[in-house]
Parts: sequence; C-alpha cells; structure tokens
Amino acid sequence: MGMITEQDVIKALSQVQEPLSGESIVSKNMIKNLQLRDGAVSFTIEFKSPTYPNKEIVQKSAREAVQSLGFANVTIHTSVDDPLKVISAPPPQQPAMRPQMPHAPQPQLKPPAKYNIAVASGKGGVGKTTVSVNLAVALAQTGAKVGLLDADIYGPNVPMMMGVSGKLGARNNKIAPLERYGVEMVSVGFISQGDAAIIWRGPLVGRMIQQFLQDVDWSELDYLIIDLPPGTGDAQLTLTQSLPLTGAVVVSTPQDVALSDAKKGINMFKKVEVPVLGLVENMSYFVCPHCNERTEIFDHGGASKASKDFHVPFLGEIPLDMKIRVGGDIGEPIVIADPKSPVAQAFKKIAESVMAQVSQKEQSAGTIKRIFKIN
Repeated sequence: MGMITEQDVIKALSQVQEPLSGESIVSKNMIKNLQLRDGAVSFTIEFKSPTYPNKEIVQKSAREAVQSLGFANVTIHTSVDDPLKVISAPPPQQPAMRPQMPHAPQPQLKPPAKYNIAVASGKGGVGKTTVSVNLAVALAQTGAKVGLLDADIYGPNVPMMMGVSGKLGARNNKIAPLERYGVEMVSVGFISQGDAAIIWRGPLVGRMIQQFLQDVDWSELDYLIIDLPPGTGDAQLTLTQSLPLTGAVVVSTPQDVALSDAKKGINMFKKVEVPVLGLVENMSYFVCPHCNERTEIFDHGGASKASKDFHVPFLGEIPLDMKIRVGGDIGEPIVIADPKSPVAQAFKKIAESVMAQVSQKEQSAGTIKRIFKIN
C-alpha cells in the first residue's frame, strides 16, 4: 500500500467517465484536493451544477476505481463549480464586483413534470416563444399532459399567443394554472396585464421563476415546456441551478448574427451540464403563396451546420409564413389554426424529434444505471 502514489490514484480515476460528455472526470478537471494519508485516500469531485443528474453514478464509479487499488478507506466530498465564471471579469483597474445570483446555489426543486424542457435563444426576435407555444400544443395533441411556463418575465407573450386573458387563481393552496388547447400555463402576463411594464431586478425575476416551479398546482405532467427569455442571464442561471432539466431546445434564424448568439446559448447549457436536445432553424425560408417560388430571406442551413459543429441534433426548420404571425396575434397557434399546413406539419415533426431525443436520453440513463447497478 505504501508504494501507491497520487499518480496511481489519478490514473485509476482517469478511467471514470463523466456520462454526459463521455470524457474522463480527470480530463474534465473534476478531481480536487486529492490526499493520501495512513492508507486512506480523500478527494473532492467538483460538479458544474447542483442539479447535475449523475452525481451518484460518478461518485460510485470513482469510489470503485480507487478501491480497486487496495484502499479500504475512501472519502469523497463534492462541490459545485461557480457557473458565474462564464461572465468576464471586470478590467483590472476597476474594483472587482462579483454578480450574485438570487439564492445561489439554488436548492434542488421537485421537477413539475416527468420531462422538463427549456426553450431558449441567444437573441430576441427569432421566434422562440412561437416555437415554445406550438411545441407545447403539438405535444398535447399526441395525448401527453403538457404544461407551459412563461419564464420570459420582461416580455411575457404566451398569454397573447395562446389566446388567454384570464387571471391566475388559487387551488389547493397553490397557484392554479390556466388551460387552453390541452396545455396548462402560467405567466407573469396573467398577473400584470395590459401594457404595464415589469421593472424588476434580477433577484425578483429569480424568485418569480422559482415560485412558478414550486408553487403552481400543476397536474401530473408528462412535459413542461419552459419559455426562457433571450440571452444567458439571471433567468437561465436560476432555472438551471434550481431544476434538473431534461434538456434544452435552442432556437435560431439562419443568419450569422443570430447563429453567433445561439452558439453562446449552446455553450451556456454545456457549461452548466444541461443536455441540448437540439437546434431549431426558424424563418428558414419563404415560399411565395402565388408563384410557389422559394426565397431564403435570412440565408438557409446555418442552424443545421451549427448543430454539426457542436455535435447536437438538428430538430428541423420552420419556414417564414404569415399564418404563423396571424395565429400568434389572435391566439391560435398554427398547429391549431391550420393543422394540415406544411408549417404546422413542420412543428409537429419537431415535436416528434424532441420526444425521440427525450426517449433516447432516458434509455441512455437507464443503461448507465443498469451498468453501475444504481437504483
């Protein structure tokens, strides 16, 4: 036992893979504070998020790897890397002002649904809420029980796009969601109606999102679609820190400026170890209703190429169609207003692709659990 060195332990731990990436936990720099003393070994495994889904699997594998060297006394601590490192530090001549997340790190909340899916975009104006709404309704049309959480606190458009103008009530001492088209929904737009502006600092946004997650009397949902605001700010970090997400769908348009921001969104989710279920290209092309000539107004195929570059699935493309805009304005999503149209069929195929990705990840997780005999 006395001949075993720290390098021997590191070599053993390098055989342990992080399940989401398939990379070694050593190469991912997850092993910290390794100490060998009196025939015992201790170290810390640093995870990227407090809601990282495979903590037990990684700890069990690491323990078995070290015990294979002959150590009977193995102590493993865990810690969480600070996701705020993604934010650039201020210039050296300025006093360092560290941004603080509300209640960070957030306590892990009970997932409202079996599958909790965030819909995100790097920038505004790419149709993220349109995708969220039609995805939620298309999933409900398969017979699934679906919820829609409008986490875009400053620009809550779900009520208008779903054609609901009521106010949230109470049920079972919780917030009662409103429902239309088979989809339960909550939004700050049901609380602050009309043209009233939401002027809140980051901590209030975080608390509102947490309240929608834990204080709503959701039904027994199969899917919860979470419409995030654009960017990579407070709302995104609050959500990823407080809820074990099944995955994220990133929406972009084909032009370079939108794709550049979408790539930042993908990198954010990878940073906090949330699986990216895939990329959607919205406003992909336009087909003239009179001559059927196709015009690629915002370029075409950029999201498909980006998905290959980042090794994430490409979920599909949505054409630019006036019916989508009209449906959003009058509260009838295109999958309801014109379910047989090519645009509606495109949304339904994306919903099918999302379901397939969720099923694939669930099967992969089940395989991992069987391999490592995790209950």
